[in-house]
Amino acid sequence: MKYIATIISVALAGVFTVTGCSGGKNKASAEAEAADTVAAVTPRVQLIERLGKVRDTGKFAFGHHDDTAYGHTWRGEDGRSDVKEVTGDYPAIMNWDLGLVEWGAGKQLDGVPFELIHDEAVEQDARGGINTFSWHPRNPATKGDSWDTAGGNVVKEAVTGGSALNDTVREWIGRAADFIGSIRDAAGNRIPVVFRPWHEHTGSWFWWGGDNTDTESYRKLWHMTREVFDAKGIDNVVWAYSPDKVDTVEQYMERYPGDEYVDIMGADVYCFDGKDGLEQYAAKVKSTLSAAVSQAEARGKLAAFTETGLESITVPAWYTDVLMPLVKEFPVVYVSVWRNADNIPRHFYTPYPGHPAEESFKAFYNDSITLFAKDISEIK
Repeated sequence: MKYIATIISVALAGVFTVTGCSGGKNKASAEAEAADTVAAVTPRVQLIERLGKVRDTGKFAFGHHDDTAYGHTWRGEDGRSDVKEVTGDYPAIMNWDLGLVEWGAGKQLDGVPFELIHDEAVEQDARGGINTFSWHPRNPATKGDSWDTAGGNVVKEAVTGGSALNDTVREWIGRAADFIGSIRDAAGNRIPVVFRPWHEHTGSWFWWGGDNTDTESYRKLWHMTREVFDAKGIDNVVWAYSPDKVDTVEQYMERYPGDEYVDIMGADVYCFDGKDGLEQYAAKVKSTLSAAVSQAEARGKLAAFTETGLESITVPAWYTDVLMPLVKEFPVVYVSVWRNADNIPRHFYTPYPGHPAEESFKAFYNDSITLFAKDISEIK
């Protein structure tokens, strides 16, 4: 998986080499075979190769959740972005969430219309950026939100064939697949995206994680998700596995669904306690990213810091003095922070114009190791 483009080039060269030696194929048939080989390079493969090139630069792409959908004091204003208003550029990565797509809702759990997400994802791709998707589905047993952990081992029942919950969750996964498969560029080609379902499963705050289920059932849930996507022919998904903070590789890998199901080894670690929690945050980032990166290298995968941030950025130099030194220790392809809510004043993870962290964020942007939209557009 590591050097897919090189492998394909060798394969294409082989078509013409064999033809020339054997004389068994004419030029037209060789070209047709080559075209078939190129056609087999799916959007997923293209994005994996592109992210591999990002890794090879020794830099990392910066991401922000719901970046162009709303910001600290605004919502639904075309072209706006808190990140762009501070740095002059959009994030290289934009993350979107599919929560409530399972219900066929018109808007996701934070009130962003799915139609807008579709259009903004297409726009991000057109400017040369990359899209990632998370999913906070409702509890299928209780109909509560993702944080409703009632209903027993919901995952175990959901992955049991013939159960009502199995039918429901398969249908829900199918709706997520349909939406992701619908994201196409102006030429009608599917746009590749990163999708990280069933995230932060090492904690017990979601109905699919921690003490709320068992290892076998969690892995089956991943397998079932991939089965539904594959049955629908969804070929534009790069799959990310993203546990929350762990102390050991064993904890990180405990519920790993298998190499054939994962392309990116991710990690979600937040800084919750401001200055008092910086030391603990650093320790957890190191233990979790160390596990992610070591396993990625061992398995031929990519590694990413899939979610992080300090709410309200109460440490003004957090981006340059806390986050940057940690990320420089680990070769991750991207680092993504959470959203800037327009309806919760304290709930933001990138600075906006006038915030005390603005200058630190500008320095973070100007650092040669960070990639934003204009930078990553040059890496194809």
